[in-house]
Amino acid sequence: MKVLVASSIAREAIDRMRKEGLVVDERPGISEEELEEIIENYDALIVRSSPKVTARVIERGRRLKIIGRAGVGVDNIDVNAATQKGIIVVNAPGGNTVSTAELAIGLILAAARKIPQADRSVKEGKWERKKFVGVELRGKTIGVIGLGRIGYEVAKRAKAFDMNVIAYDPYISESKAKELGVKLVSFDELIENADIITVHVPKTKETENLIGEREFERMKDGVIVINCARGGIINEDALIRAIKSGKVYAAGVDVYSTEPPDPNSELLKLENVVTTPHIGASTKEAQTNVGLIIAEDIINLFHGYPVRNAVNLPSLSAEEFEYLMPYLKLAEKMGKIAAARLGGNFEKVKVTYRGKLAERDTSYLSRALLKGLLEYILGPNINLVSAMPIAKERGIEVEESKIEKTDSYESLLEVNVEGRGRSIYLAGTSFGRDDYRIIKIDKYKTDFVPKGHYIISLHEDKPGVIGRVGTLFGKNNINIAGMIVGRYGDKPGGIQLMLLLVDDPPSEEVLEEMQKLDGIIDAVYIHL
Repeated sequence: MKVLVASSIAREAIDRMRKEGLVVDERPGISEEELEEIIENYDALIVRSSPKVTARVIERGRRLKIIGRAGVGVDNIDVNAATQKGIIVVNAPGGNTVSTAELAIGLILAAARKIPQADRSVKEGKWERKKFVGVELRGKTIGVIGLGRIGYEVAKRAKAFDMNVIAYDPYISESKAKELGVKLVSFDELIENADIITVHVPKTKETENLIGEREFERMKDGVIVINCARGGIINEDALIRAIKSGKVYAAGVDVYSTEPPDPNSELLKLENVVTTPHIGASTKEAQTNVGLIIAEDIINLFHGYPVRNAVNLPSLSAEEFEYLMPYLKLAEKMGKIAAARLGGNFEKVKVTYRGKLAERDTSYLSRALLKGLLEYILGPNINLVSAMPIAKERGIEVEESKIEKTDSYESLLEVNVEGRGRSIYLAGTSFGRDDYRIIKIDKYKTDFVPKGHYIISLHEDKPGVIGRVGTLFGKNNINIAGMIVGRYGDKPGGIQLMLLLVDDPPSEEVLEEMQKLDGIIDAVYIHL
């Protein structure tokens, strides 16, 4: 097996592959054009954030079996093109967890004790001890937004500093937080009570500008704010104003809305802001970890063993793949609908496979369902391999059952998702590779293909409601391509479920306006 290493990775990873008998060529810094020319000679490719592995590169990689990204994000790899060619794409989740957590702690210390400013002062020949009076961490309340892998490690270290740790993460169970001695609180409670706030969530539609003008106004005076997650989660303009007003005592920033940031940015000129150039993963240990994670997956493939960190579909036999493919798509989209309707709050998942589907290996389907659920809150990096362990890590209970008999369909997939006192039931089936349908949501019959832009809502069964919705969408130039209205029972009155297929996604303002219409109970948008 011949491996092309197109980016700099740890020497230990290179040596590990060679020790196992792989032929490894090192070409760090290779251009995309050069990669296209030589990729046909290799079975495996390893990259970091560059070069880009485009569909053209993948098309020319006639021998290519696996692409490894020595990091988490796979934005520079055309994963869909790789999947279509049967090429496994792997990444290295968790390889930089500790390094990022330690940087967050380092930025907290630097901001609290004004370490960079004091260092600069001494090197300029000054001795300004009174100018650099800082604050202790002991006894302070730190608010951790996002208690995933990195947030969890930050919380552990904060406890060692005798800090009171509170956390906001609506997708983590109480039991998981209690293991660490962390108190789960609402987002508002964290914002209002924390002396130090550090964010550790992925950047999604829901988390962009998570902390802005309104949140800064409600924080304690003299708060310290840290961002080692992604630029744009904290609104930079609002942060600048909060620092200048004195609301924020100091900030530590490793990530920016635009990278590299504009050298003339006011954020970089503020004395009490500690800045670093997106170095959360920049430790020798982290680089060694991500390199070795990728190397091990390539070695596993070489020896015919399963890979552990695939971001696209795991291997299936041709016959199994053909039968399960529509159900894989169906399960993932059912997960997305459930997560959207429950607002991303879920603690228990029950999956029932009926009919011929019960005779198959359905582990892939359960993973696809979890992928759809978790992607709503964690973004697109969730995959079929990582979905199950992440669900377990977050304390989500997963129950599977199989029933060989079914009344009306050859196979039936049923899903019950519960969380925070709410629940949703969905049922679906397939009539062929591209003909998969959701036939029921809760007690309402639906029978629709989950593809496209959908608004799902509940409304009172009375005249004029649907007309008002149509008028609102027409006024905002949104074309309704299809509509399904599910009435429960034979008599008018009560509550109806409505599914609107639209050509373009509605803005948040339009969705909010729809929710205010007379007769509308709730409404969520989801792209399926």
